[in-house]
Amino acid sequence: MNGARALLTTLVDNGVDVCFANPGTSEMHFVAALDEVPQMRAVLTLFEGVATGAADGYARLAGKPAAVLLHLGPGLGNGLANLHNARRAHVPMVVVVGDHATHHKKFDAPLESDIDSVAHTVSGWVRRTLHTADVAIDAAEAVTAGRAGVISTLILPADVSWGDGELLEALPTSSPSLDVDAEAVRDAAAALSSGAPTVLLVGGDATTVPGLSAAVRIAEPTGARVLCETFPTRLQRGAGVPGVERLAYFAEAAEAQLAGTEHLILAGAAAPVSFFAYPGRAGDLVPPGCEVHTLAGYSGATAALEMLAEDLASGIVAPVAQPRRPEIPSGDLTAFSAAAVIGAMLPEGAVIVDESNTAGIGLADATAGSPAHDVLTLTGGAIGYGMPAAIGAALAAPDRPVLSLQADGSAMYTLSALWTQARESLDITTVILANGAYDILKIELQRVGAADGSAPGPSARRLLDLGSPTIDFVRIAEGMGVPARRARTAEELAEALAEAFATPGPHLIEAVVPSLVSDSFKTAPVAGA
Repeated sequence: MNGARALLTTLVDNGVDVCFANPGTSEMHFVAALDEVPQMRAVLTLFEGVATGAADGYARLAGKPAAVLLHLGPGLGNGLANLHNARRAHVPMVVVVGDHATHHKKFDAPLESDIDSVAHTVSGWVRRTLHTADVAIDAAEAVTAGRAGVISTLILPADVSWGDGELLEALPTSSPSLDVDAEAVRDAAAALSSGAPTVLLVGGDATTVPGLSAAVRIAEPTGARVLCETFPTRLQRGAGVPGVERLAYFAEAAEAQLAGTEHLILAGAAAPVSFFAYPGRAGDLVPPGCEVHTLAGYSGATAALEMLAEDLASGIVAPVAQPRRPEIPSGDLTAFSAAAVIGAMLPEGAVIVDESNTAGIGLADATAGSPAHDVLTLTGGAIGYGMPAAIGAALAAPDRPVLSLQADGSAMYTLSALWTQARESLDITTVILANGAYDILKIELQRVGAADGSAPGPSARRLLDLGSPTIDFVRIAEGMGVPARRARTAEELAEALAEAFATPGPHLIEAVVPSLVSDSFKTAPVAGA
């Protein structure tokens, strides 16, 4: 058995049976071995960032790792942004990076690079396998490490992949321990029982129904306020699910949410900080004088909350969100009317992959009482996540409709994901909220003080505007095999969504909405442009 077949066999035996791939010459033995290990589903992507983002979306919904196959250091580099998002989300993933044959590296061939160093920037476990006999054991250990919530990167030189040898039996993988820290539970209970203003900030594995239920049960008798981290890995919400407000993205709003808090209890979440530094503002969002208590880290937060709930809220039933849908509005689309249409029409059991960014400002309220659904968010902040993650979500939950809500600027980063959605016939409806601008950067230009309070000049405006030429997402989608249409009114969006949700396979809707920011940012004609 060669190394590539040993790798595939070990991955499948340990529950990793989907691989998102963009291979090259050094991975050809892996590709050939796929026909010998048919239990592995290989999914071709046209860009490495789509492969890594798809594996992230798959892991968030399936709760187990997917594999990714990348070509040498440049391939790993192309996938780095969505590996960053996956690292911040603590999702399990096994990344296999092919390398030059061991005897070829000395020639410093054009694609030679320091794969190990690049891998360490996003991986919690990295290993370079140098002998075919070690492939199975290294692969099993990669899966075990990944199940602890890290990216595992296995670097496989081409000659190790094609080599034959006596293979040692791989050790079975194991799951991480979720022991609860009893002292941390007692400390949190004392803070919650003190009568002082207390916030319970949940994240990690506590943003699904069991963790949310325990958190809101605790809040009932103690008067604590429950908040969810800004960009949760996977948030369950909607009718019948305990409703929890998310911590705001902008620092000013988050400070207002936390104002007056004397005890901040972290259950799977990190202590809040602003996403960026701003002149004259503190980066730490914990209120002055507030005592921070860590109940649990990313893994085990639900178990700790349930123990705390039994102590403080025994017999209390968690209140849940009641069914509530917006009325379908009429007239020209805006960010808010688009959100209302989506909330009114969201199917049962949907998975929302949300990279709508500023254009999605009204979505949280509009969908709060829609049928219960999951939301996957941009945890690491690196854009270009949404459409790839939708691929993984659709493969992980093929019986559930996936709604990919996508800002137009970030859509362009990984637009080739549409081709993979079409090839795999995935039930994904992509709504591009097309406002023709980087609205978030228009806002930030003012917030960081770069414009000194004055209107930006033509060069600045040109860097934040997506017009000239206008991007035609309908034609692009159709060119990649995805049926598409454009909606300019709420009625047109409702009709397009109804058709997409009723028809299997991928669909794209370009929802044209106005910018939320002043027209003074729009690009003026530039001489010679």
